[in-house]
Amino acid sequence: AVDMNPEYDYLFKLLLIGDSGVGKSCLLLRFAWDTAGQERFRTITSSYYRGAHGIIVVYDVTDQESFNNVKQWLQEIDRYASENVNKLLVGNKCDLTTKKVVVYTAAKEFADSLGIPFLETSAKSSTNVEQAFMTMAAEIKKRMGPGATAGGSEKSNVKIQSTPVKTSSGGCC
Repeated sequence: AVDMNPEYDYLFKLLLIGDSGVGKSCLLLRFAWDTAGQERFRTITSSYYRGAHGIIVVYDVTDQESFNNVKQWLQEIDRYASENVNKLLVGNKCDLTTKKVVVYTAAKEFADSLGIPFLETSAKSSTNVEQAFMTMAAEIKKRMGPGATAGGSEKSNVKIQSTPVKTSSGGCC
């Protein structure tokens, strides 16, 4: 049985996945303002994906290889996550306009072909960061339908919990 805490209206498990250095931690930190915890490296396994309601696949708009690797990340989702998990494709670092190599239209067409919502973000300037998390939460809530609240109350409480996963050698935010 799932242990639902009645303190929350909804309790979602979201994952951020993508190549090292694309800005996953920066996006989370920018959204949650949570710097607690020492990051440590952990191999992604099926247990990491298990129980996820949504997965945000992040690539770096200045790094073509990180975008090319999105296909592999999506294969990982298909392999390990539940069949109906919500996905969101995020192109991070959109503030670096002069270094951009993955154009918006190409990424949008790719996401549309798979039926996945797409946003470009900048953890540095906060562009679309809140929108990315709110889009994912709205999609999950829509899929879960009415009556899926944890406690049945009409309050709107959001609690972000961070489980650090990887240490990045690059500078964050």
